[in-house]
This record gives sequence, C-alpha cells and structure tokens, in this order.
Amino acid sequence: MFSGWNWVAHSLYLFLNICSLEVSGELVQSCGHIIPESPVLALGSNFTALCVLNESCLDFGNIYASQIIWKIKNRVVPKEQYREINRTVSSVTFNDTSSLATPLTCNILADGQIEQNIYGITVTVGLPPEKPKNLSCIVHQVSKLTYPMNCTWNPGRHTFLDTHFRLKYRWLQENFPDCIPKDVNNSCTITEVQFFVNMKVWVEAANALGKAESDPLILDPIEIVKPLPPHNLSVNSGVLPTVLKLSWENRISAAVMKLKFNIRYRIMGDTNWMQVPPEDTASPRTSFSVQGLRPYTEYVFSIRCMKEDGVGYWSDWSEEKTGVTTEDKPSKGPPIWRIIDVSHSPPSWSVHLMWKALEPFEANGVILQYEVTVRAKSSLSSPPEKYSVNTTNLTLKMPNGTYEVTVVARNKVGASPPSVLLIPANNSKAPVKNVRTLPKDGKLWVGWTAPNSYVLKYVIEWCLVSNSSDCIIEWQNEPGNVQGTYLKGDIKPFKCYLITVYPLYADGQGSGQSVKAYLQQDRPSKGPTVQTKKVGKAEAVLTWNHLTVDEQNGFIRSYTIFYKTIDGNETAVTVDPSKTEYTLSSLASDTLYTVRMMAYTDEGGRSGPDFTFTTQKFGKGEIEAIVVPVCLAFLLIVLLGVLFCFNKHGNNSTQVNILQLDQKRKHNFSSKDQMYPEGSFTDVSVVEIEADDKKSFSEQDLKPFDLLKKEKSTSEGHSSGIGGSSCMSSPRQSVSDSDEGETTQNTSSTVQYSTVVLNGYRDQTPVQVFSRSESTQPLLDSEERSEDHHAGGGDSTTQRQQYFKQNGVQGETNTDRPCFERMKQITSANEGDTIGFAQLQISGQCSQLLGLGLEKNSQEAAVSDVVQASTEGQTVGPEIVEGNTPSVDEMPKSYLPQTVRQGGYMPQ
Repeated sequence: MFSGWNWVAHSLYLFLNICSLEVSGELVQSCGHIIPESPVLALGSNFTALCVLNESCLDFGNIYASQIIWKIKNRVVPKEQYREINRTVSSVTFNDTSSLATPLTCNILADGQIEQNIYGITVTVGLPPEKPKNLSCIVHQVSKLTYPMNCTWNPGRHTFLDTHFRLKYRWLQENFPDCIPKDVNNSCTITEVQFFVNMKVWVEAANALGKAESDPLILDPIEIVKPLPPHNLSVNSGVLPTVLKLSWENRISAAVMKLKFNIRYRIMGDTNWMQVPPEDTASPRTSFSVQGLRPYTEYVFSIRCMKEDGVGYWSDWSEEKTGVTTEDKPSKGPPIWRIIDVSHSPPSWSVHLMWKALEPFEANGVILQYEVTVRAKSSLSSPPEKYSVNTTNLTLKMPNGTYEVTVVARNKVGASPPSVLLIPANNSKAPVKNVRTLPKDGKLWVGWTAPNSYVLKYVIEWCLVSNSSDCIIEWQNEPGNVQGTYLKGDIKPFKCYLITVYPLYADGQGSGQSVKAYLQQDRPSKGPTVQTKKVGKAEAVLTWNHLTVDEQNGFIRSYTIFYKTIDGNETAVTVDPSKTEYTLSSLASDTLYTVRMMAYTDEGGRSGPDFTFTTQKFGKGEIEAIVVPVCLAFLLIVLLGVLFCFNKHGNNSTQVNILQLDQKRKHNFSSKDQMYPEGSFTDVSVVEIEADDKKSFSEQDLKPFDLLKKEKSTSEGHSSGIGGSSCMSSPRQSVSDSDEGETTQNTSSTVQYSTVVLNGYRDQTPVQVFSRSESTQPLLDSEERSEDHHAGGGDSTTQRQQYFKQNGVQGETNTDRPCFERMKQITSANEGDTIGFAQLQISGQCSQLLGLGLEKNSQEAAVSDVVQASTEGQTVGPEIVEGNTPSVDEMPKSYLPQTVRQGGYMPQ
C-alpha cells in the first residue's frame, strides 16, 4: 500500500517539475528544445531536426534521448527516420518535405509509460519566387496635365509563402522610391513621369527562400501614352442627302502630341459598324464630313484618337451621336405581284395586285402614294387606266387577256422608277425545275434549277398551310441570275409552308413549281385514331384519318400498326403514309385484340389511343357452308322420299276392280303352298271416303276413327303398323282423276286396302285375297297389332274381339275373327266355296269394319249391293264374272291399286 502511494507521488513530482513554475516565480525551463526553430523549407527538399534534452531533467526524471518520440500533427513518425546522437540528442530526417506538416513535436515516455510533450515547432514549406515576366507600362491621360504611368507584369508561380513585389525605376542616374503594389501583386502605378526622357523600369520579387528580378524596361513615357477620346461630338446634315458632317474637341495639347483619328458609323438598329478609311483621318483635325450615306437614314457615329505616328495606344471610343440624312426620291420601284381569280360566267379575271413597301434605304423618304397604270397589250390604241392609292394592294376586274402593269412610289422629292409586271393570258414559258428546300442557320433556303431561257427575275411565293386559317400569301423577288435564296419572312418551326417559284421573262412567265417544307420538324402532336371497318374470323380491316397539318409537325414518313391479344406478344406492321386503310390477316378467331397506331416524322413518332375489337367465331360463308349443305341434304332426302312415294304410287296407279273375278275357276286349293306359290303378285285397291260423306256417319260409326285419332297423336313419328310407310304418314293432298273433274281431296279421307291376287299353280285360277295396304288413314287397333298377331297369336285375337265389341260393328258373322283371320280361312277351303263369294264376303266384312254404312254414290252402290248379297248367302256366278265385271275406266276413282307384299307387309 505504501509503495503504491510512493509511485503516484513520484510521477506527480516529475510532472510538476516539467510544467510548473520555479520557486523564484519565473517560467520553468523546458526539459528540451528543437533545432531549428520554426524553419521555412523549400518544397521537396531534405530536412533534419534535432531534439536536445536539458541536463537538469536527465537525473531526476530518468529521461534519455532513446525515449524520444517524433510526431507530425499528432501522427507518429516512423522510427526508421530517428537517430540517437547521444544520451541527450535525437534527430529525425525527412527526405521530401512535401509530406511534412505542422506542428512537428518532440515527445518522451516518462516512468509509467506516460507520454509527455517536450517541445514543438511550426514548419513552413514553400517555393522561392520566380523571375517576373512580361513587364509593360502605359501612360493614361487623366487630364490635360496629368499623365500617371501604370505598369503590370506576370508574377510567376504560386510560392505558398509571403512574396513581396516592388516596382523600381530611375531616370539616368537618379533613383526614385520603389512603387509597392497595394491590392494586387502584379500591378503598380507611378503618379508622375517625365516626357521625352528615357527611364529604366524593373520588378523585384522576394520571400523567405530568396529574391528574383525581371528584365529591365527602358522607354520614353510619351511613346506609351493612351490619350483621352475626343469629346463634344456633333452630327449635322449636309447639303446632299448622302452626306453628314461631324465635329469634336481634342483634350490633349497639340504641342504635347499630334493626333490621328478613327471614325465609325452604323445605321440605327443595325449592329454592324462601318469605318471611314483611316488614310482620310490620319492628320490632326476637329471635324470631318462623312459621304456615301443613304438618304433619309439615321446613323450613329463614334470617334477615337492616338499619337499621329502610330506609337502608343488608341484612346477609347467617344460617346455615340446620331444624325439623319435628308430625303431623296426613291431609288427603285416597289416589288409587285398578282393573284388571279378566274370567273367562267362571264369569262373574266379578278386580279389582286399587291406590292411591297420599299425599304427605308430604297424609299429615301416618306412614301406619300403609289401610282398604278394598267395597259392592255391587245389594244395598244386604247388609253391606259391609272389609279392612285396609298395602300400596297389593288383589286381589278378585267377581261381575260395580256396586260402590262406598272407601279410607281412617290415621296415629296420625286417618284421612283416604275416597277413593271406582265400579266399574260397563260403561263406558256419554261418553268423552273427541281425546286428544293434546306433549313440552314435558322432560316429556310429555297433552291431551284434555272430554265435554259433568259430569266428577268424570279418570284418566290409562300404561305403557311394551316387548318385554322387561310393560306395568306407572302412573296419576294429575286434577280434572274440567282438559283437560290433565303425566305425573308417570319418562318416558324414545326409549321408547313407551301413554296412556289415562278420565272418571269420579258414577254411572259412560266408556271409555278411548288414544294412543301418545314424549317424544323418535330414529333406529331398526336397519333392516328384507328377503328375497324370490317371484322372477320381471321382478318380485320382497319381505317383511320390522316392527321391534320397542324397536328403533323413534320412530314409523315410512315405509320406503324401495333396489335396484340391480351396474353400475346405485340406485332408491328409498317404502313405507307398515303394509306388510310389496312387489313390485318392471320388473326385468331373469336379473340379480343388491342390495336394502336403510331405516326412517324423525321424526328420520331407518337402513338394514338388504344382500340379493341373481337374477331368473329365463324368466317364469311362458313355458316352458309354448314347450313346450306345440311338444308340441301335434308331437302334432297325429303324430295327423294316424296319421289319414292309418288313413284310407288304411280307404279300402282292402275285401278283394279275390287270384285274382279277370273273366268276360269280352279278348285283343290286345300294347301297353303298352293295359296302362296312363288311368283305371286298383289293388286291393291283403295277405297276413298269423300270428305262430304263424313257428315253422314253416325256417332257410333265414328267411334273407331276417334280412337284411331287418339292413338295416332300418341305415336306420331313412328311406323303406322303392318305395311305402314313413313312417307304417307304426314297429311298431304290427293288429286282424284275422275271423269267428272273431282276436286282435290285430303288424303285423310282415303282408306287404302289391298286385293291380293295369287297366281295359280299351273292351270289353277288365281285367287284374290284382301290384305292391308299403305294408307294415310289411322290404322285400326287390329291392324296396329298385326305384328303381335303373327308373333303371339291369341293375344292379338282377343284384343280385336274386344275392339269390335266395344265399337258395336254390325254385319260380322263371327266377331271373334276379324276380316283378315277369315280371309285366311276362306282361301284355305278346298271345295264348295266359290272364290267370288269369299271375295265379296271379305270385302263386305271389311267395309262394315270401316263403317262404310253411309250414303253411297253411284259408283259405291254396286259394291254395296254385292256385299249385301254375300251376306245373304248368295253365290256370285260366272255370269257376273264374265259379263258384269266393270272395266278399269268404269271402276270408282277412289280405288287406287297398290302392290302389297304377301302377308300384308310392305318392304320398309
């Protein structure tokens, strides 16, 4: 514990010895110092500093040179640059002072490794001064008696040190005080100089690193004088309209210096100065007359002077003064042009004459009026027409022809030379060729190729093309020997101009050649708005309107159409700028497309709004290509069906008497095989029921038809039973070919039944058997169930019996067996039954089955009698067969023969 306090006390004592006061009250001497003290060093040179420790500090503080640490601006210098000279001296060396900064300090580590600062110095690094260069002096005249001399020089490079300059001068052997610059270090003014005496002038530069002097300048101050400019300048008009007289005062005595002058002038508003030839003003003077000026023109003048022999400096330009020349008659006639409107009824011209006001240098005064003379070339004897106007245009009505127009401008001095314009009946002379334009230097240049003939002059006509205003014509004349010029009007960028060049000859003019031009182009103000004109399955016809001239801002070089689907890539198509319609092809059907359009000038393009459309699902003609063949096929099928039915109907159109009997009767038909031999055929008869006869049916007789009607409605579209044909199931009109000219009857009133005639075996007589034929009338339940009869037997018979019992059919000898069942039994009889009786019996039973108990016409009465006789058991003899069989023509027309397959089944 005690040793620790001793160490703290020892360190504190050491610190107090270094930094505190002595007992005597004076500053304690430092424990060391650095040599040299605050040095100024040349940039890039070598430098070595020494830190010397005091002997008084060595024993007490145990301080030695080996413990010294060098620092530059708190940065430790590498120990490689240290050198211990002895126990009290340490040095540090810098090979290049460019890296040396301030301060440079010497530090030491005392007991306890506490760093203490021993000493520090400020190091200044710089360059010695260079030799001043380009020393020059000028004597400025301040007044008639005061002439201070100001000298300037180039001080050279920057030294980074305080460098002082002095201007030294002397006359002969007499020295004068140095001139020390005040504000800047490269200029100094000597207040008094002596003319006509040579003096020596030089500059000295000095800083901590050295001195330098400029080359001496030896001169006479009178040779470097810059005099004051003349003053009190005045300008007066002379006798002639082209002369102005100037006068002024000089501010330097002629005894001291003789002067020469420069006079410059310009037209008011112009920036270009003109100068009087120097040789005309090379002698001392105080006035001068300027000639060759324009009449009635305002000029601005200024003047300066210098020593007559040209040694020294020109004075500044004097203040500016203006003067106006007097008027003179106009130097030329006004440029004239015309616009002709042709009227066809009556044939005449409306000529708009126009001319330009003369420029001031051409008018030479104030133009009071214009005199216009119009002379018809076709009638030289008639007096010319004269007009006096104070405007620059005149409109005349005149017949078609050739005219000479002259215009004269007049001021108070006189009239101008006449301007002549020939108005020919037609532009029959050679025109210019290859009219072209070129923007250049902010102006629009127009060039052309001259015709082979001699041209008196050219007229360049132009106007601004705009949708918002009419094309107001501007024009200018050019000599006949030029082939290009700049337009002199106010030509604006992004605007379209129509430029026309006319060649004028002494005896006529050529037709104008035109070209459109822009001073400067830009992108269009907007893009085209595209729409669809027609949309198909794989193509779309797009249409748009051209941009207006005000929207184009340049020449439209091309259009580009961009189109895409919602999830597809965008496709671009380039279109000629003259087009307003384009067809997109190879599109996907039933697809939404987005399309936009861009218009391009030489400076870029701009896009119009997006437009959407959807392609069609089917292309043109595809629906027709599908529907028409289907319809045609359907119609063809229907037609073939109808033709097939009619063809079948025609093949069986030969009417056969339902009571036809063979003259030869054959017996022994005991077997079924004999009844249905091979090669048998069928004849079909149709019994027609007149529509009017339906009314005589009793309610009881109509019940079977009501039942059939009900069944038909539930089975529409299906086959109508045995032998049924779909072609006859729909209602259609049937035409009866009776001799009495019976009208068309609906087939719904026709019931068709068949007479089946079986060929006999060898010499046997064929037997006629009735079977079911095709009919448009609804079938009876017994007929509808015929298939069941053949297939099932007893069930079908039971249903038929129930049907006849329900409907109360009279005249049936056996109600349990319908006509078709009994037909089969009769045809299978061997002996004792005549064929005619069987036929009549079956026919009568079928007729009663169909309810044919109505009133009959003359044709049906015979059949009814025969049926009645058969029911009474009478036999139809051969005499009836042979003598009473009706012919085909005598048979009722309601019987239509049809061929029926054996068994009553028609092929389907």
